[in-house]
Amino acid sequence: MSPIQALADRPVLWILALVAVQRLGELWLARTNAERLIAHGAREVGAAHYPLFIALHSSWIVAILLTTPWLSQPNWPLIGVFALMQFARFWVVASLGPYWTTRIITVDAAPLVRRGPYRWVRHPNYWVVSIEILVLPLAFGNWPVAALWTVLNALLLRHRIRIEEGALAERRAS
Repeated sequence: MSPIQALADRPVLWILALVAVQRLGELWLARTNAERLIAHGAREVGAAHYPLFIALHSSWIVAILLTTPWLSQPNWPLIGVFALMQFARFWVVASLGPYWTTRIITVDAAPLVRRGPYRWVRHPNYWVVSIEILVLPLAFGNWPVAALWTVLNALLLRHRIRIEEGALAERRAS
């Protein structure tokens, strides 16, 4: 069996590889934007919890990889939902443009972004990520990973949103 055929027979492997590559690209973009923003006077808030997000997302991918039988065939409609979330993620990133980071970076003098999904929803990226964390393992029938990481993500997001809302409070008032 050729390596291409082996991957074709194991969609969990190539799908997780694509997710990992995407996440690494996002981390690069986020770091680039954060460094530029800080160089121009922005400040980071709540940095202490950031490593927990890296651990959560990394361990989610590893947990799916280690606990899903590699020959599992996905539920393609759920993979479709996951793919739809990638378009939503792109919309969020494009809407924030140079202000998009994976950290809480605030530019006190900048107005809040109110375009794209931000017209209707606060923290749309967190909605996208929450759906991804639930749906991808479920697409492979891996409900334990879906349940555990959804709860862990919700707990971490609760803390992060409280910090982010505090950092944005003055800008929301104006």
